[in-house]
Amino acid sequence: MEADSAVVDRYKIRGATRVVRALRASLRGLAGAFRDEAAFREELGFAAIVIPLGLWLGHNGIERALLVGPMLLILVVELLNSAIEATVDRIGFERHALAGLAKDIGSAAVLMSFVLLATVWLLVLLGR
Repeated sequence: MEADSAVVDRYKIRGATRVVRALRASLRGLAGAFRDEAAFREELGFAAIVIPLGLWLGHNGIERALLVGPMLLILVVELLNSAIEATVDRIGFERHALAGLAKDIGSAAVLMSFVLLATVWLLVLLGR
């Protein structure tokens, strides 16, 4: 038996127990991001304005989804960026070009999600 097959053969929790554990892990992640990441808190505050405004300004379900969706994407991308930063910091705090690049690319992803938000809002609201 190969060493790798032991990993594949291990028991995996299924069903409601797996869903409950996954939900708990997700909630811990959200709480940790809220507690430790100022950018995430700021973007949540921005979302508290943008999401209701998008729901109010959208004339139909498609417009509402287009106005709200990119804001939710910003939050998702910020969570992923924070995970990248935490992983890089866990590896070490010394400066390394690849570590800096990883953090910069994560930051660029957040920026691009904001560009998407602005573009969609302009196209939806000005296209009427």
